[in-house]
Amino acid sequence: MSITANRIKELRTQKKLTQQGLADIINSSRGTVAKYEGDERNPSYAMLSLIADALDTTVDYLQGKTDSPLKTPAVDDNGDENEPLTPNQRHIAYSIDPDVSDEEREDIIKMVQLAMKHRRRI
Repeated sequence: MSITANRIKELRTQKKLTQQGLADIINSSRGTVAKYEGDERNPSYAMLSLIADALDTTVDYLQGKTDSPLKTPAVDDNGDENEPLTPNQRHIAYSIDPDVSDEEREDIIKMVQLAMKHRRRI
């Protein structure tokens, strides 16, 4: 069985969707989803994109090009998603403890917003 077939079925069951439920979301039939999962038919790229969106993952993950099922969020506010973080931005991002409370996180966000107000870049 192909990696695509396995991953579609695996993610669908993790999301507690039936084949019919996934078919409804992607505007297809249960039989077509069954054929994708049974490796009897290969979905087109457009269909893979619909499936990936429905299963909250990426086409690359479904095709086995990556092992991370998570979508990578856009983190850049200036619209240039390809621009890397500056050294100072990286230092701030990496130094934040993942166990901070919500109140502490809000304080950090306010502090960064204040710094950004007074400087174009951190």
